[in-house]
Amino acid sequence: MAQVLRMGNVSGKSSNLVQLHPKSKKAAPEIIAFHKTELYMILQVYSRRVATGEWRDYAIDMLTDRAVFSIFHRTSDRPLFTVEKNPKLAKKQGAFSVVNATGQILKRGHELKNVLKVLDKKTKFTTV
Repeated sequence: MAQVLRMGNVSGKSSNLVQLHPKSKKAAPEIIAFHKTELYMILQVYSRRVATGEWRDYAIDMLTDRAVFSIFHRTSDRPLFTVEKNPKLAKKQGAFSVVNATGQILKRGHELKNVLKVLDKKTKFTTV
């Protein structure tokens, strides 16, 4: 509710209303996030690889243009893989993609389940 200041003479016969905090016409930016069923699918793959000792940490970023699930071998490393959801690409290439540490897109598609299959394959990585 906006605050209003009544300005005028003491008798109140001629008064003007001045809005102190005008409502912003700009809406808050929409945040892109993973749906709980999408997170469930990602965490299923993630937990299998944690059980083998390959992965140890993850991070979730919800940005204005995309949502990113980053997978790490160690917390201090760069992510080994990122699973990204970009709704702007949904009609073209598919909203979901898996990207490796060098930025190469390993798989892209419309259905997350199919895109995540690339992470189920045995991948070799070297620790530096």
